[in-house]
Amino acid sequence: MKRKLVMIGNGMAGVSFVEQLLKLNPHRYDITIIGAEPHPNYNRIMLSSVLAGDANMQDIVLNDWDWYRDNNILLHAGQTAAHIDTEKRTVTTDKGIAASYDDLVFATGSLPFMLPLPGADKEGVIAFRDIKDCETMIEASKNYRKAVVIGGGLLGLEAARGLLNLKMEVDVVHIFDNLMERQLDRTASKLLQAELERQGMNFLLEKQSDSIMGKKRVTGLKFKDGTHVDADLVVMAVGIKPNVQLAKDSGIEVNRGIVVDDYLQTSLPNVYAVGECAEHRGIAYGLVAPLYEQGAILAKKLAGVDSEGYQGSVVSTKLKVSGVNVFSAGRFNDEPGTKAVRVQDDIDGIYKKVVFDQGKVIGAVLFGDTGDSSRLFSLIRSGEDFAGREKEVLLGSSGGQMASTGDLVAAMSGDEIVCGCNGVTKDTILESITEKGCVSVGEIRACTKASGGCGGCKPLVEAILTSALGEDNVAAVKEGICGCTTLSRDEVVDAIKRMHLTTSKEVMHVLEWANPEGCTKCRPALNYYLGMVYPDEHEDELESRIVNERSHANIQKDGTFSVVPRIYGGVTTPADLKKIATVAEKYNVPLVKITGGQRIDLLGVKKEDLPGMWGDLDMPSGYAYGKALRTVKTCVGSTFCRFGTQDSIKMGIDLEKKFERLDTPHKVKLAVSGCPRNCAEATIKDLGVVAIDGGWEIYVAGNGGTRVRAADLLVKVKTEEEVLEWTGAYLQYYRETANWNERTSEWAQRVGLDTVKKALESKEDRDALCERIDKTLGLVKDPWKQIVENAELSKAFDALTAPAEAKV
Repeated sequence: MKRKLVMIGNGMAGVSFVEQLLKLNPHRYDITIIGAEPHPNYNRIMLSSVLAGDANMQDIVLNDWDWYRDNNILLHAGQTAAHIDTEKRTVTTDKGIAASYDDLVFATGSLPFMLPLPGADKEGVIAFRDIKDCETMIEASKNYRKAVVIGGGLLGLEAARGLLNLKMEVDVVHIFDNLMERQLDRTASKLLQAELERQGMNFLLEKQSDSIMGKKRVTGLKFKDGTHVDADLVVMAVGIKPNVQLAKDSGIEVNRGIVVDDYLQTSLPNVYAVGECAEHRGIAYGLVAPLYEQGAILAKKLAGVDSEGYQGSVVSTKLKVSGVNVFSAGRFNDEPGTKAVRVQDDIDGIYKKVVFDQGKVIGAVLFGDTGDSSRLFSLIRSGEDFAGREKEVLLGSSGGQMASTGDLVAAMSGDEIVCGCNGVTKDTILESITEKGCVSVGEIRACTKASGGCGGCKPLVEAILTSALGEDNVAAVKEGICGCTTLSRDEVVDAIKRMHLTTSKEVMHVLEWANPEGCTKCRPALNYYLGMVYPDEHEDELESRIVNERSHANIQKDGTFSVVPRIYGGVTTPADLKKIATVAEKYNVPLVKITGGQRIDLLGVKKEDLPGMWGDLDMPSGYAYGKALRTVKTCVGSTFCRFGTQDSIKMGIDLEKKFERLDTPHKVKLAVSGCPRNCAEATIKDLGVVAIDGGWEIYVAGNGGTRVRAADLLVKVKTEEEVLEWTGAYLQYYRETANWNERTSEWAQRVGLDTVKKALESKEDRDALCERIDKTLGLVKDPWKQIVENAELSKAFDALTAPAEAKV
């Protein structure tokens, strides 16, 4: 008969423990998990990506609902464990559900530490710990401008970066004069501060918070020195504390955390604790790697596998802070009796420091380039003596004294965490190679999630792969467009052309896809490539498109949709405005918003109202949901502006009408400015046109958003016809050579601007490209109109927006 295991907590450490337990002894327990958040297990490290808009909730889920079902795990999500009867061995939730156990595991994690400041209970004062906090910040950014983040540690800086991306002004308050003082030495800290200031953050260092200002809602933060800073939103990111109250109430020994022994057992029999809530030998860890190591030990204990027990962890930190790679491990600050080797490159923004004690590496800090992190961390753990040759550790040696990457991989223990984001050990990666036949990093990623987070561990994953298969075999293996194939984008497109493949099924079958059904990465890519190559033969595969494109509207977090009709060049009429207003009232649209692309967004539309709304609007789709031409932003140009040199409005409208509905590898935004003052911000667009005396300048590969990039000048032309010609040729060359899901800024940097210029250099080549894009444009139709006019399409649309899908 199976034993009953109840785990309180559904976070990364706890679920990692369960995963390992299932591998070691899958039939020993009936497992029940109680999770306070209404979500499956997700990657908390990636919350900053959600805040930054680089990922959504679905992207950071580690174990989806199906995983619990497939492993027969009963999950009570959205419920809090309220009481434990340790004599009867039952746990009762706040909603009255009782679960009995033979073994109980606390994986309650930690709680954000909120400074007990007067006024901390005001509206607009929050922590940054979970999805709900992210949503609160995103919502606040829609109505407020000034944010203050208290805490200059990693969490605070990630929150600040996210708020910057949400277009808020951000002040970071820190009590010390160095940022991330627990992870960086002073030099690295100052380098990081300079980079973040360049990105737009403002720092108030050596400031001690006194009180929160405001009546009902926060209006500012006052400091002990009498000064203050205005704020519409205050985010406290000053640390965490183990979540131990329930354990304490249950009579379990608690110090700072729940006290555990080397096998993670608490003071009560058959009750264990793992993760941030546990305190082992006086230490409560907050980084993910030690938590996974604890989970591995506990899994062996409960699976009946012998182990030496948990001996504590040597902590390292490898992070990407606002795009900057940083790493630290061990004792990296200078101490009496220690020596350090330093390398600093101000040109490339790189700083490296290795600290020695009696010839042994005891700590390291890397900033800007963390390629040596795994090697240095191994040296710290190995205790190898470098007395007399310390410089070799950082600078290398012609005598070949440094350990090779292969030696370092060999020296790693099997349970050592390789991918900190997803808790993947060296043994798990080796199993994917030896038992599941993975032969590329992409396949390992698909199989284990290793390198699927920040990507910082990819070199180490490659090293393990090389060590396992041999260099020659790995050299012959390359990454494909996804884990389903080893073929690159160019090879797939070439095969589509050469073998005249016209459907995704055909491509997958003929090219021997490992997964015959494809995946969420390759299916939309193939659909795009096929449509690009055969615009008149390939039938669009709606099921391969992402949910927004299938619905022809952007799904919102509450399951409703936003509707954005096309407004050419940002120019509308009183009649259209009245029509939009009438429709908004008829369908009870809760929010009508002017977008950054000079359009009108109707937010909060019920799915069942979409076809009717499109019919009543009788306006073209604005494609605000698709990988397609989105907007052409314009200034008023010479029509009204006294500085305008050209008719930018007409130019913008002509461009938008010419290229609307065009499928592209990623979304494309255009802009036209009527003079070099550039009020339409044309030089941060995928393609921007700036009027000059007697002509136009065309800029390309610019980008706003999270990775701001100024556009490069492509060419100067004299006429509007030339603008249309160069734009058409440029967009078609992008369509034909970019990877699916690759923005023009990334594509242009990958292929090189000179390559792009050369491809468009001759009139003959431009005409050929324009001929192909015109053929595609001649086939496109407005999807809203098609759905409204075709009952079958409307029926299919209704099915696509059924509750089951919207819930996802």
